[in-house]
Amino acid sequence: MKKLCVLLWIILFSFSSFVLFKNGDDPVSIPESKQRTGDAKTGLTYLTTGDYLRSGIPLSFFKMSFGKTSFNYLNREGDNKDIPYDYTVVSAPNGERVVAPNCMQCHAQLFEGKLIMGLGNSTIDFSRGEKMDPRNAVAAEKLLRKLDAKKYEAAEPFLQVVKAIGGQLHTQVRGVNAADRLAALLASHRDPKTFRWSEQPLLEASKEVIPTDVPAWWMLKKKNAMFYNGFGRGDFGRFLMASNLLTVNDTSESREVDSHFNDVLAYIYSIRPPAYPKPINKLLVKEGGILFVQNCSKCHGSYGDGGKYPNLLIPESEIGTDSSLYKSNYQSYQFIEWFNNSWFAQGDHPARLVPFNGYIAPPLDGIWITAPYLHNGSVPDLESLLNSKDRPAYWSRNFDNPEYDYDNLGWKYNKMDSAVGTTTYNTYLPGYGNYGHTYGDKLGNHERKAIIEYLKTL
Repeated sequence: MKKLCVLLWIILFSFSSFVLFKNGDDPVSIPESKQRTGDAKTGLTYLTTGDYLRSGIPLSFFKMSFGKTSFNYLNREGDNKDIPYDYTVVSAPNGERVVAPNCMQCHAQLFEGKLIMGLGNSTIDFSRGEKMDPRNAVAAEKLLRKLDAKKYEAAEPFLQVVKAIGGQLHTQVRGVNAADRLAALLASHRDPKTFRWSEQPLLEASKEVIPTDVPAWWMLKKKNAMFYNGFGRGDFGRFLMASNLLTVNDTSESREVDSHFNDVLAYIYSIRPPAYPKPINKLLVKEGGILFVQNCSKCHGSYGDGGKYPNLLIPESEIGTDSSLYKSNYQSYQFIEWFNNSWFAQGDHPARLVPFNGYIAPPLDGIWITAPYLHNGSVPDLESLLNSKDRPAYWSRNFDNPEYDYDNLGWKYNKMDSAVGTTTYNTYLPGYGNYGHTYGDKLGNHERKAIIEYLKTL
C-alpha cells in the first residue's frame, strides 16, 4: 500500500535603468485595466482552503504515505491542518476528500524558516524527469480502479491531465518555473467555450519549455497588465483563476470559482513586501536614492510618499534580454486566439491577451528578497545584474540549505566551469540567457553599491 501511495504522489504534481531610447524603440505605456473589488480576508481563506481545483490524490493515500506535516504555516484547521502549505484538501464532486496543489506552489516560499506569502517560489523543481510522469499516471489509474472506484473517480480528472501533458513540462534546471508552458498545454486540450477536456489536443502547442522566474505578487497592485510582457489585460481575476483549467469539468464550475477571485485579488493587493531585516547605511541610501532617480526611475518609477509607477513596456530591441519568453507562448497566434475567444474573454469582466515584443519594466518593491533576477531567473544577485560582465555563465546554489547574501542581494552561489546536473544554471541554454539589461555597466563600483543600498529600503 505504501508503494502505491508513493507512486500516486510522485505524479502529483528587472531591474532596468533609464537611457535615451533609440528612434523607434520608445517605451510603450500600458493603459489601466479596471478591476473588481473584494474582501482580502475572505480571499486569503479561499486561496488557502478553497476548491478551485477539485481533483487530486485521495487524502487517505497521502496520509498513509507521508503522515503529518511538522509545520502549519497557514494556521489552517481540519484536514488542512496537517497538510503542507502548498497543498489543499478539498472535496471532489463525488464527496471523496482529495489533496490538490494550490497557488502557493508557485506564489509562496520559505525564507529562513518563515513562509513569505506572495514571494515567487525560486526553489521549485520542474527538472526531475519523474515529476508528473504519464507512465506513473497510467499505473496509478489501473491500481485505483482495482482498489477503490470512488477514489478513482475523484482522482480521474487529475490523472487524465497527467497522462496527456505531464511529460512535457520539464525544465533544464531547478529553480525556474514552467507555468506558462502548463497554461498553453491545458488550453490545447480544452474547448475554449465549454472547457470540456479532449484527450487529443485541439491546437498545436510549442514544443519548447521556456523558463520563467515567478514575480512577487505584491507588485501586482501597481501594474496595469499581467505577465512579463504585459499581455494580460482586463480582469486580473480571470488570469489568477486559470489554474482551474487543470481539473475543471466545464465552465459552470469555472463561473463559481471566478466568483471568489475578486476576493483573492483583494488579498493579493493587501500583501506588503517584507522589510529588509539588516542594518542599512543611511548616508549610502541617500546617495543611492539620488542615483536611482537619475538612472532608474524613468522606467521603474519613484517610491515613498507621492511615488509613481509608469507601467512601461520596453521593446526587446532596447532591453536586449533573452527574447525566447515573449516569442513563445506570448506570441503564439493559436494560444492568443484561443484565449481571446474563450470563456475567459466573455461576460461583464472579461480578460484578453495583447502581445508585445519586449518586457515590462517592473516595480521594485521588495526587490531585495526576489532573487534571482531577470524574467528567467538567470542572474543570481543584484550586484551582477548591475554589472553584466560579472554575471556567471554557470552558477549553482544550495537548494537544501540555501543562504542569502544580504550585501549583494541574492542567493549565495558558486561559479561553475560547466553545467553539472540540474542544480547548475546554464545560461547558454535557449531561453536561459543572462544577457541584456546592461545599463548598470556605466556606473562605478561605489555607485552600484549605493543604489543597492537604496534598493534595500523599497
